[in-house]
Amino acid sequence: MLKIQKILYPTDFSNCSKQTYPHACFLAEKYGAELHILHVITIHTGDAYDPSYDFPHLEEYNVHLEKHAMEETDKLIQGYQVGMHKVFKVQERGYSPSAVILQYAKDHNIDLIVMGTHGRRGLGYLFLGSVAEEVTRFAKRPVYTVREQKVAKSVEKINRILAPVDFSDHSKKSLAYAKFLCEDYNASLEILHVVEDKIHPAFYGSGKSSIFDFMPDIWEKSSELIQQMLKEVPGPDVETKTNIVEGSAAKEILKYADKNNIDLIAISTHGRSGSDHFLLGSVAEKVTRRSMCPVFTVKSFGKDFLN
Repeated sequence: MLKIQKILYPTDFSNCSKQTYPHACFLAEKYGAELHILHVITIHTGDAYDPSYDFPHLEEYNVHLEKHAMEETDKLIQGYQVGMHKVFKVQERGYSPSAVILQYAKDHNIDLIVMGTHGRRGLGYLFLGSVAEEVTRFAKRPVYTVREQKVAKSVEKINRILAPVDFSDHSKKSLAYAKFLCEDYNASLEILHVVEDKIHPAFYGSGKSSIFDFMPDIWEKSSELIQQMLKEVPGPDVETKTNIVEGSAAKEILKYADKNNIDLIAISTHGRSGSDHFLLGSVAEKVTRRSMCPVFTVKSFGKDFLN
């Protein structure tokens, strides 16, 4: 069983975060963990060069926000009663919600962050950004994200867990988590490997246009590597189904999850930033943003709570 002792649930009291709260409570009760409910109050400051932008009675306003946040937190707790060991109601001030969340997780040795995501795309995503995505990318511990739905689904038993793998050490780690999660939830494991039919620019002059031209036996090799991973990766023996498909990784993962009624996706992220992030992108971030089911994102660095 996974050893989760402290869970952080950041909330802005939006419909999105309220839909996520039962998941945080369920996990806290499941593992006998502390639940830290964190609300970040964004700090406002006046403009020294333009007095018309000053905020009068700013401290009084912040006190009002803190009082309102505490009332909303109490409503959350009263509205979903579970047998959790300890609940901590916390308010922090900061200029950036994601920065405060990341710092709190570090300072309090949090094991798992559980938070909602709006799943925005296009201009809405570009303008509004995503606190959840930033936390997922930089948090040095696993992050459990739940996408906002028009009608929230009740927290039910997890029956099918999907673990996408690319045979890297990072995906081996997420596979280990998936195996333990399957044991804890008495769920079945589905492993998915996506063969991307793309070749590196260095091979453009070869006259070959497909990965299958270089590796005609790629299906058999992929199947062998999956079985090898299952033997090497630590964790209990669980009911497992393996699948290999062709296409774009993020797109195929999401398509498979929807088609096969997956209850949870366990996926790894490299946690890249800067030019590496923009050049390589992140399959995990795309899955986190668009998945209709919860996503358990495992980091290639930082805190680990595997047995």
